[in-house]
Amino acid sequence: MTKRALITGITGQDGMYLSRLLLSKGYEVYGLVRGQNNPKIPVIQEWAPEVKILTGDLLDQSSLLRALNSSKPDEVYNLGAISFVAYSWENAQLTSQVTGLGVLNMLEAIRLYAGDDIGKVRFYQASSSEMFGRVQEVPQKETTLLWPRSPYGVAKVFGHYMTINYRESYGMHASSGVLFNHESPLRGPEFVTRKISIAVARIALGLQDQLSLGNIDAKRDWGFAGDYVEAMWRMLQQDEADDYVISTGETYSVRQFLDIAFNHVGISDWEKHVFQDPQFFRPAEVDLLIGDSAKAREALGWTPETDFETLVTMMVDADMERERAQQGK
Repeated sequence: MTKRALITGITGQDGMYLSRLLLSKGYEVYGLVRGQNNPKIPVIQEWAPEVKILTGDLLDQSSLLRALNSSKPDEVYNLGAISFVAYSWENAQLTSQVTGLGVLNMLEAIRLYAGDDIGKVRFYQASSSEMFGRVQEVPQKETTLLWPRSPYGVAKVFGHYMTINYRESYGMHASSGVLFNHESPLRGPEFVTRKISIAVARIALGLQDQLSLGNIDAKRDWGFAGDYVEAMWRMLQQDEADDYVISTGETYSVRQFLDIAFNHVGISDWEKHVFQDPQFFRPAEVDLLIGDSAKAREALGWTPETDFETLVTMMVDADMERERAQQGK
């Protein structure tokens, strides 16, 4: 029988890559989108025309129940969140409601929908390395103490533990993927990696001259979103639900990202183009994130396929192509 999947946050980079992955495996895919006039609907329809769009809101449990009744999913991937960390300080309450309480709403909706047959729907929660925050050990693994340093990270911790609670309380097949930073040409332009790749493309083409950033010495474990969605799917194919760190196990600074990106377009003296602006510094910085995904390698058979340099140049090339096309218009 054809498997059916419901994806929240389907218009984000992870949702888009995951939708194509599931479609390639023969799934019938439903995407939950907030608002019937959402401007991102045409984007997902162009990216994956076979996806069936449903409207709903993580803060409206009745809409989630309607989506479950319409899609009758075997698997639910909860990727929906307010995921821009810097924004979470400006709107801590909304971030907490959507990114934290939204997880509870979806878990409870699944419990009500499934009834006595709680195992008929498998659930994936998009947890985050930002939960580690002020890291208590290096590298970070599934058992590392969580110490979030942003409202976003705190909200993710709530969703993470609520997922564990529903697994332990009701026997729900509910797994969390603690994903470290993962990027792609589909990343939103507000995120630092995409902000860099767009600016590098525009500077190389003579369309702008400067790029303003925050802390360029912050270090992250960066992978490719297209690789990471494979891990999400593998989690829900396991007999037992569990939590997994998904990472590359390598760390690079924003400065190193800049080095590769600018050198790729033939600019070696990039320092004259980049300025550190105090407004982009976080109130509480997370200095170093690096994950240990040994458990995912052993249990899921998952390893990342895209190295850091390939990821950076892929993003720059994609934005060079976009900018050239835009100028051609």
